[in-house]
Amino acid sequence: MAHDGALPADSPILADVLALTAATLPEIDALFQQGRENLRAMVTRDGRISPAALEQHQFAAHSLSWLATYVEALRQMQAWARRLQAEGSFGRMEALLLQIGFGEYLCQIYGGVSMSQGEIARLQDLRLTPDAPGAAAACLMAQGNTAAARMALVACMRDNHGRATFGASGLDAELEMIRDTFRRFADDEVVPHAHGWHLRDELIPMQIVDQLAEMGVFGLTIPEEFGGLGLSKAAMVVVSEELSRGYIGVGSLATRTEIAAELILCGGTEAQKAHWLPKLASGETLPTAVFTEPNTGSDLGSLRTRAVRDGENWTVTGNKTWITHAARTHVMTLLARTDPATSDYKGLSMFLAEKLPGTDAAPFPTPGMTGGEIEVLGYRGMKEYELAFDGFAVKGENLLGGVEGQGFKQLMQTFESARIQTGARAIGVAQSALEVGLRYAEDRKQFGKSLIEFPRIAGKLAMMAVEIMIARQLTYFSAWQKDHDKRCDLEAGMAKLLGARVAWACADNALQIHGGNGFALEYQISRILCDARILNIFEGAAEIQAQVIARRLLDEA
Repeated sequence: MAHDGALPADSPILADVLALTAATLPEIDALFQQGRENLRAMVTRDGRISPAALEQHQFAAHSLSWLATYVEALRQMQAWARRLQAEGSFGRMEALLLQIGFGEYLCQIYGGVSMSQGEIARLQDLRLTPDAPGAAAACLMAQGNTAAARMALVACMRDNHGRATFGASGLDAELEMIRDTFRRFADDEVVPHAHGWHLRDELIPMQIVDQLAEMGVFGLTIPEEFGGLGLSKAAMVVVSEELSRGYIGVGSLATRTEIAAELILCGGTEAQKAHWLPKLASGETLPTAVFTEPNTGSDLGSLRTRAVRDGENWTVTGNKTWITHAARTHVMTLLARTDPATSDYKGLSMFLAEKLPGTDAAPFPTPGMTGGEIEVLGYRGMKEYELAFDGFAVKGENLLGGVEGQGFKQLMQTFESARIQTGARAIGVAQSALEVGLRYAEDRKQFGKSLIEFPRIAGKLAMMAVEIMIARQLTYFSAWQKDHDKRCDLEAGMAKLLGARVAWACADNALQIHGGNGFALEYQISRILCDARILNIFEGAAEIQAQVIARRLLDEA
C-alpha cells in the first residue's frame, strides 16, 4: 500500500514502515558512493591516494567514514526487520525502533552526523549538494522520530516483562539460549558487586574468573581440537555483551584470551597451537597483550622495545604502557623490534613471553621485569600498568610462528575479532546505562509523577534503545561476516566506531536522568559513565578508526 504521509489515527507507527525504510536505502547509498568519489578526487595525486592529501582532507575523510557507517547500520536494521517479519516477530516495538532509527539517522545524514561533541560531519564536507530527499526519506525525516513515537516506544519498554533487551534480537535459538545463560550469570554474580569493585578499585575476584573458565568463556571460539568450545564469533559477541552489561571489566576478561588465541591460530606453529591453546581455553593460562609504548600510542610501527638474540633465546629491553591485567597473568603477547636496522613495522616480531603471576605485595616477581599501576577513572577491574623490561628472558621457542619480522602482520590479523568484541562490549555498557536510567526514571517522583512520564526523559530512554539496536545489528553483522570467512575489517571498524559513541551517549543521558544523584559516587551510573568513556579510545581511538575506515573505503574498487 502506498504511503500518503498521514499518520494512522490510532498509532504513531507509519503505515508501510518497512516499505518506506527500504525505499531510502538506494538514495543514501548513492550519496555515499558520490561522496567517496568526491573524496577520492580530493586526495588523489598522480593516480594514487596521497597520504599527505588524505591527512590534509582528514575532516572530509572522517565524514565519509561516518556516512558509510550510517548507511551500513541502516542497511542492517532493514535486514533485521525483514528477518523478523519473515518469522512473524516484527511487532509494535520493533516497528518503532526501526522507524525512529531511520527517521533520526536520515535527519543526521542530511543535516549533520555527530562524530563527537562539537564535530559534525556534513555532506558539504564531501562536496555533496544533494537534491531534496525523496518522498520516503522526507516522510521518515518528518514523521519517523516524533515525540509521540518515542513515548509509544517507552510504553512498550515499560511493558517488556522484565526483559533486559528491548526488541527482538533476530538471533537464532542457540544464541538466545547463550544470551539467557550469561544474562542470569551477570545479574546474579556480577551486578550486585560491580560497583563495590569499582569504588574500591579492586581486581575482579578470582572466583569470578574461575566461574567464567568453567562456563567456557576463555575457550569460546577456540576450536574443539584444542580444548575450546568451537563456537562462532556471534556467540562471542552475545557473551561479551551480556557480561559487559554486568560490568565492562568482566566482559573484557576474555578479550586478551581472544587476541592471544587468534594470534596463535593465525600465526603460530603447530607446536605452539598444541601447547598454548588448551591452556588458554581452560583458563589455566591467563594472557595479557603488551603492545603500546609511552611515546607511540596508535603508531605501533614505531615501537622501540627491542628483543635481542641470546643464544637460542631472546632478551627484551624497553618500556610498555597501558597494559591491562598485567599483574596476575601468565603469558604476554609481546610485540618487540628484532631488527634494529628498521624503524617501521617490518622489523617487529611477536613473542609468547612467559611470566609469573604476581600478588598484591609483589605484582611483578619475574626477573627482568618491573611495573607500576596507572590509576584510572573507570575500566578498573583488571587494572592498567606501565611495564619496564631490562634483560627480560624469552624462550626461543616462544617466537610466534618461529619467524622474525611477522609481528605487525600477525597483530593485524586479530583486529577484526578485537574490534567486533569491542563493539559488543560497548553495546553491553550502553544497555547497562539504559537499564539503570530506566529504573531510576520509573522510581523517581517529581511534581507528583515518575520522571519517565515527562517527554524529555522518555525521549532520552527511547533514543538509547533505538541506538543500541542499531549498533547491535551492525555488530552482529560484522560477526556474521567473520563467521562466514568474509573480510570484515571495515564492518568491524564501523561497529566499534558507532558502538563507542552510542555507549557514551547512553551513559551521559542516563546520568542526566539521575540529575544531581548521578554525580554521586554511590550511584551506579557514575561508574558506567567512566567505563563508557574508554570505549572511544582503546582498540583504536575514534579518530584513528575513522581514518582506517576512510582509507579502506578509498581502496575499494
